[in-house]
Amino acid sequence: MTASGVTVAPTVPPSTVISPRRGWLDWRLRELWHYRDLVLLFVWRDFVAVYKQTVLGPAWHVLRPLLTTLTFTIVFGRIARLPTDGAPPFAFYLTGQVLWSYFAACLDQISRVFVSNADLMGKVYFHRLTIPISIVLSNLISFGIQFVLLLLVIVTYRLEGVPVGGGSWVLLLPVLLAVVGGYALAGGILVCALTTRYRDLIHLMTFGVQLLMFATPVIYPVSSLPATYRWVAYVNPLAPLFEGFRHAVLGVGSVSLPHVAISAAGMVTLIFIALALFTRVERTFMDTV
Repeated sequence: MTASGVTVAPTVPPSTVISPRRGWLDWRLRELWHYRDLVLLFVWRDFVAVYKQTVLGPAWHVLRPLLTTLTFTIVFGRIARLPTDGAPPFAFYLTGQVLWSYFAACLDQISRVFVSNADLMGKVYFHRLTIPISIVLSNLISFGIQFVLLLLVIVTYRLEGVPVGGGSWVLLLPVLLAVVGGYALAGGILVCALTTRYRDLIHLMTFGVQLLMFATPVIYPVSSLPATYRWVAYVNPLAPLFEGFRHAVLGVGSVSLPHVAISAAGMVTLIFIALALFTRVERTFMDTV
């Protein structure tokens, strides 16, 4: 209370201070954890919005891989007669397609984060990494549905007496999936950071993903390559992950733990570089988008 009899409320410090990022490594991961509820909200939004007002709705999660796998089986299995390491062709192509669909969807959607959400980011503040992370998580729902379909196909083959199934590598499935998701997150962040200035990179991204699929053992095993050139396949860090995923699910494929470990180390390095660039660009992206 002052001398004039007027009560003055005590000054309360602000609970949240919004300030520009001060460096390449100012990632504010603790702040990102505070926005975990927003991440879940974005996950639900993405899952509901994808097939909203469609005839078949979530059934597309099943129809798309089935139709793609059937096409691969006819073109690459029956016509081109590519080897499948002794696995049933349909199961072989479905395994690669399920994992590739997850990777490609995450990479494509994250690469468009700044451009697609410019209006939202220009009106309200939140940690910008919440959207890329929510994309990786929301696509896990689609992956889960398709993986159940893959398991049903494997069970059907086993009931018919076809020896299909992995061994101890099954325990590595969460690790392999996490590393693949990490590569999609890092690659998408790098591209979306660059597209704030170079918009035509989005078109190059679409073309690049198609080429990357053929450089990754999605429709062929590494063992089908000449022995002297197999090392070239493993220059692609995704190759050991797809070979390992196929080995865990079907029990076929040539891959080793050191190859997977090197891929995981490469993923961590790429994420470090992507986050640094993302943090740098985030300060001024509203001026260039």
